[in-house]
Amino acid sequence: MSDHLDDLETRTSDAREADLFARLRPVLEAALSAPAYAERLKGLDPAAITDRNALSRLPVLRKADLPALHRGNPPFGGFVPASPGSFGRLFTSPGPIFEPEGTGADPWGAARGLFAAGFRRGDIVINTFSYHLTPGGFIMDSAARALGCAVIPAGPGNTEQQMEVISAYRPQAYAGTPDFLKILIEAAEARGVDISCIKRAVVSGAAFPPSLQAWVKERGIDAYQLYATADVGIIAYETSAREGMLLNENLIVEIVRPGTGDPVAEGEVGEIVVTNLDPHHPQIRLAVGDLTAVLPGTSACGRSNTRIKGWMGRADQTAKVKGMFVRPEQVAEIAKRHAEIAKLRLVIGRANELDTMTLKAEIYAEPAGLVDAMSSTLQQVTKLKGAVEILPLGALPNDGKVIADERPVG
Repeated sequence: MSDHLDDLETRTSDAREADLFARLRPVLEAALSAPAYAERLKGLDPAAITDRNALSRLPVLRKADLPALHRGNPPFGGFVPASPGSFGRLFTSPGPIFEPEGTGADPWGAARGLFAAGFRRGDIVINTFSYHLTPGGFIMDSAARALGCAVIPAGPGNTEQQMEVISAYRPQAYAGTPDFLKILIEAAEARGVDISCIKRAVVSGAAFPPSLQAWVKERGIDAYQLYATADVGIIAYETSAREGMLLNENLIVEIVRPGTGDPVAEGEVGEIVVTNLDPHHPQIRLAVGDLTAVLPGTSACGRSNTRIKGWMGRADQTAKVKGMFVRPEQVAEIAKRHAEIAKLRLVIGRANELDTMTLKAEIYAEPAGLVDAMSSTLQQVTKLKGAVEILPLGALPNDGKVIADERPVG
């Protein structure tokens, strides 16, 4: 039995890049037929986007902006060239954000993650993700069935009935949040119900800390994490190597400095930006709002795609200072105005019952007057006064933060 779903997972990096960017051209062409993308990408020649450097010059579309865009031009904000009736299912997530599902066998690309977790043809999967309006339940359902598994569409809650279903069907696998997996296990233990048939699981949608991982493992369940969003589907998944998460095939994933579309150096924490390869629902440089970093090297599981550390927090670090919003893109603008700056962090504090700001800057060189010039730029961009602190290269933490709100809570 193969350890990999297909040969795409073990191809060379050069072959993967060539394939991704060859397939990107028709996706960009399709995007230009959608009115919102036609305006956003005005003047774009799809044939010119042949590598990551060229792609990085296209504007970022922020997920945080989608609710307003969708409300202004329902249902998809003018970003989808196909009509709603051409899709398989239509969902909504809080915001609201409206998401269409394609008509293929695995439209969300989740099968790779399930296969890496050990799901195989003939397995029975109890799927406890919600099937109501949001796509989570169908993301896992379609993937499991594409692998040849039978699915129990359980949804969340109703533990008594879940116990009955598990006792009757004896599923080998679980899909759902890690929290609900714990609830099911505890309910079974309290009622004396044998659910030892469940040997493997995929979990997503909530934190899965090492303590809970160990607790689940002690009960004989081998659980793997999936990183997914309702817009894109599965972005990355855990494998048997247990070394970060592997990026999914058929996506172009960039890590950029928060508040910008500028790619960071490998290993530096930044915001996840995804470009998919679906001409019916193109998503060009969608900034999903989550932070991560690329891990060096390749996975011991034999898959050759890039690995990331997994979810490392939110990129939206907007803060309110003295009644004014300060945003990551403003910090990025300050950096652009001073070539000496290598890295910036705006630290917000509290002193004498007043908000304070300190712009901490790693710099390559310090010409005369740099501190005063940066102080002036800080005030011009944010409309607020703040101090400037010069730091040596490497002094700031590598955690993706460009705004650190250190004011006491409460």
